[in-house]
Amino acid sequence: MAGRARFPRSVYTRGQEPDARFTLANERTFLAWISTGLALLSVGVGLESLAVGLQPGFRLAASVTLILGGIACALQAWFGWMRVETALREQRPLPASTMLVVLSAVLVITGGFVLAGLIAA
Repeated sequence: MAGRARFPRSVYTRGQEPDARFTLANERTFLAWISTGLALLSVGVGLESLAVGLQPGFRLAASVTLILGGIACALQAWFGWMRVETALREQRPLPASTMLVVLSAVLVITGGFVLAGLIAA
């Protein structure tokens, strides 16, 4: 990698190069969060565009919640990757993810909207 700057410099200029297995595992976790975010976005768009038999207000609320959850997953992917990569490079304990609580809340809230929309329809 000599002569080529790596992005983001704020991560790669810190500490020492970690074992490649850990970096690759961190990248797989990044891709898993991206996949989860894409799934949430897709379901949110599909729920609204297919106009399933839900009361429209609740359907829109569920769709928006899923789409916002998808965006949050994409942000978690990036910032989580940076935090873990920095911790690996600085030989610190790995940080915990707060997104697990957020993702659970998104699903509970969406489920509540869908249930209410079914009952109200």
